[in-house]
Amino acid sequence: MRIALLADTHGNLVALEAVLADLATRPPDQFVCLGDVSLGPQPYAVLERVRTLGCPVVMGNCDEPLLGSHTAPPTGSSPGPFDDLERWCAAKVTPEHAAFIRTFQPTVRVELGAGRTLLCYHGSPRSYDEAIEPLTPLSELDEFFAGQQADILAGGHTHIQMLRRYQSSLLINPGSVGLPFDRYPTDAATRNPAWAEYAVVEADGPRLNLELHRVPYDLDALKRAIRASGMPHAEEWLADWVAQ
Repeated sequence: MRIALLADTHGNLVALEAVLADLATRPPDQFVCLGDVSLGPQPYAVLERVRTLGCPVVMGNCDEPLLGSHTAPPTGSSPGPFDDLERWCAAKVTPEHAAFIRTFQPTVRVELGAGRTLLCYHGSPRSYDEAIEPLTPLSELDEFFAGQQADILAGGHTHIQMLRRYQSSLLINPGSVGLPFDRYPTDAATRNPAWAEYAVVEADGPRLNLELHRVPYDLDALKRAIRASGMPHAEEWLADWVAQ
């Protein structure tokens, strides 16, 4: 069984199509989407494309606000670029696509055969807002995964690819399809390289194989799509992208 893990597409159809074209050379048996599907320049198109995959989707921290549950800015403050983008994307979501977002699940569990299990979430199994990083202390992981057990634990949210051990499990982050980071956010500027990231889990009896992939795509095509989209703060969004 081959399972493709897609996370953090963020409304980037150019990147998503690059991933799907790459996977077409050896199609997976199943897709699982780890959330944050459509908050970005092409929200409607990406929601529609993900829906055509017929796969389970995890609810991400940027998915639920598109149903109208976004948090208002603090009293006395003005909406920022992210608030503007959130409202713009929410306005693009049709009732049909809102119904699709409501099917997104907090976690998705997949049986891999031979008693093996894959557990998928966005940030952590208990919250889509929690970030799991390479140096997250074991004590925090114990809290995040309390009551949960699986051979492979897969989540997104950080936009950084990762593979590490946790107890007897393998913990994987496929990275971001549509908005990858070149480093963890620090005081230094975080850049967005023009590649799309994903992962493949392959189970063959008792054997498990994990692959992390990066697929380059045409940055100019993304720039054209963003500028044609009418999204707010388009040039600010583009400013962090770098060609690879």
